[in-house]
Amino acid sequence: MKSIITLPATSEALAFDGEPSDAELDAIELEMPLIEAERDLLDVEIMTLDRPATELDERRVRRARNRVLAARRDLTNRTAARSGGAA
Repeated sequence: MKSIITLPATSEALAFDGEPSDAELDAIELEMPLIEAERDLLDVEIMTLDRPATELDERRVRRARNRVLAARRDLTNRTAARSGGAA
């Protein structure tokens, strides 16, 4: 029977504690309006799955899609402004 030998832990493995870094948290915070708009769109789409869509439902979906597009546009513009490039 062969024995299993464990390798010594490296300092990089010990440094990772499973939590997001500050840079990752900043990126999430920057994308939060888009994440919320996409969540709202998904909620509206789920709401219309089990019944025929009424005119009001179609307006809700259209408005939620427009909010997602606006959030994507704003995020793209903010990202381009931070990097100094043109969008």
